[in-house]
Amino acid sequence: MTIIGLVRHGVTDWNAQMRAQGHTDIPLNETGRRQAERLGERLRGDAWDAVYSSDLGRALETARKAVAGRGLEIETDVRLREVFLGEIEGMTIEERVNKWGENWHSLDLGAEPRDAVAERGAQAIAEIADRHPGQRVLVVSHGGLLGLTLKRLVPHVDTSAFLDNTSLSLVRRTEDGRWECDLYNCTKHLADE
Repeated sequence: MTIIGLVRHGVTDWNAQMRAQGHTDIPLNETGRRQAERLGERLRGDAWDAVYSSDLGRALETARKAVAGRGLEIETDVRLREVFLGEIEGMTIEERVNKWGENWHSLDLGAEPRDAVAERGAQAIAEIADRHPGQRVLVVSHGGLLGLTLKRLVPHVDTSAFLDNTSLSLVRRTEDGRWECDLYNCTKHLADE
């Protein structure tokens, strides 16, 4: 049975400011770096056979800190990038309302369709699982991509809560090819923050 650990990257200044990040390559802030280090401490007792990450810096830095000192090479996959958000990238909700009005979300502002995001995420996870049968694989990505991918992989599980920064979710592919979710949005490593 293949187990995939799905991790959302640590917090960035744009997360704190509620700005849409999308493909914009915003780095972790100090809090995000500390979160990633705490995640690494939590994962220290777990055996991981491989690590994959989005190629965006905030995810890649989180992955590096999460598996520091283990001798694992991190493989990047562009399909693990966050949802492309088009014209709203870099903007707060207030800025969007000021520019396009209260119904800005109903406009075509060039964002990647949710179904396409879910499909690329599910395809990436399935291919990673195919490469690592019976192994444990850590995948570091982004809240939007992971949330939509989880809805596609495990539609029978309540995944409505938005994923927290450096949260860990565990999914496993069963012998018959179905996916199950054994842990969702766990941030116990941040309990005293």
